[in-house]
Amino acid sequence: MRILLFEDSSTDQLAPITVSRPAYAITCASYRLIDWVRRMNASIAGEVRAYLQPIQQADFADLQSPADWQQGSEPVLAINARCVPSIENFQAFQRIAARQNSGIVKSGHDVAAILLMPQDLIRSKSLPGTSVSQQMMAVDGIAPIDESVAMFDWPHEVVRWHMQLMNASLEDRIAQGNYEQREDGVFLAPGAKIGDYAVIDTSEGPILLDENVTVGPFCYLSGPVYAGPGTRVIEHAALKDGVSLGHTVKIGGEVEASVIEPYTNKQHHGFLGHSYLGSWINLGAGTCNSDLKNTYGRINIEYDDRKMATEMQFLGCIVGDYSKSAINTGIFTGKVIGVCSMLYGFVTQNVPSFMNYAQIFGQVAEIPADVMVATQARMFARRKVQQRQCDIDLIRAMYDQTSSQREQVDHSEIF
Repeated sequence: MRILLFEDSSTDQLAPITVSRPAYAITCASYRLIDWVRRMNASIAGEVRAYLQPIQQADFADLQSPADWQQGSEPVLAINARCVPSIENFQAFQRIAARQNSGIVKSGHDVAAILLMPQDLIRSKSLPGTSVSQQMMAVDGIAPIDESVAMFDWPHEVVRWHMQLMNASLEDRIAQGNYEQREDGVFLAPGAKIGDYAVIDTSEGPILLDENVTVGPFCYLSGPVYAGPGTRVIEHAALKDGVSLGHTVKIGGEVEASVIEPYTNKQHHGFLGHSYLGSWINLGAGTCNSDLKNTYGRINIEYDDRKMATEMQFLGCIVGDYSKSAINTGIFTGKVIGVCSMLYGFVTQNVPSFMNYAQIFGQVAEIPADVMVATQARMFARRKVQQRQCDIDLIRAMYDQTSSQREQVDHSEIF
């Protein structure tokens, strides 16, 4: 069996989350789709947007090129990279992979997965399409498969699925991982430590601290909570109601029902709730977001010029990689912050990528890519991470990819 993870034309709808990463690398409830697929005992290839191919080669070295996959004697299971990283989806993929005949699974109008036997792969090679996945989907006569596979369509759905999946994902981690149960519902990997006077509540879900996680004194942990390897939870922090922290995160203040990707810092006091933060973000002291309307009503969210009803009563912010907030920044309910932006004061509207945003002072200006390349170098050096050419190239590519977001912005000077 060979597995192809492919991005489709709707991947851009998940921006800013997917501006800087393949869709299969979105964290939700502590897992990424690639984590589940790697369990399937198969060779894996990745088909991503062209500008992300160098990052895929550097950060996902086990993924092969799909260029020659239409040949060979093994079936190919192509999985949409927007599929939710859930146990249910993983089990569905296992059932699909075990089939003896070609078939296709759709989620609405989108292809969630397609399985082709070798004879159908040979047929697909001669069909039109700019990618292997498109050629696979062009094969006629492929029967539908009766499986339900959930997919991400919009960024806020990552937060919604995170809240639904967190307990099941942590139960799987406990079953699969090397954890010592320190007390009822509290699981520590080697090197993990909890400081004195911590208050722990596992009545709604477990607490999992991965390798070398440190929790400072006087912290409050209310499950389900997962902290990735090397993460530091600052003294007096409160993590509750479903928090997933990536590796090498520094976290403080109050965090509720949120996903935080690796290398992000929120060290100081301030509230973060029902939100998604990408990687290499820094939230300044006192930064808070709102995740509930004053009317207690359902929250609407805007993506570019499209306004959408989320049907969620609680929804905070979606923040892209490398963005930063100044001291005492306030982010209003359901706001979307692009990659590589700087926030000051009150954030009352969505912020495009590569923007200095201080709208409360009447000042908004574009950030050149070179400024973010230099900022990236300083951040990496603080974490003893080598800045590679592919990291620099990614910043420049993201600047180009998001240029249309900044065309309608008033570029007045901020400094």
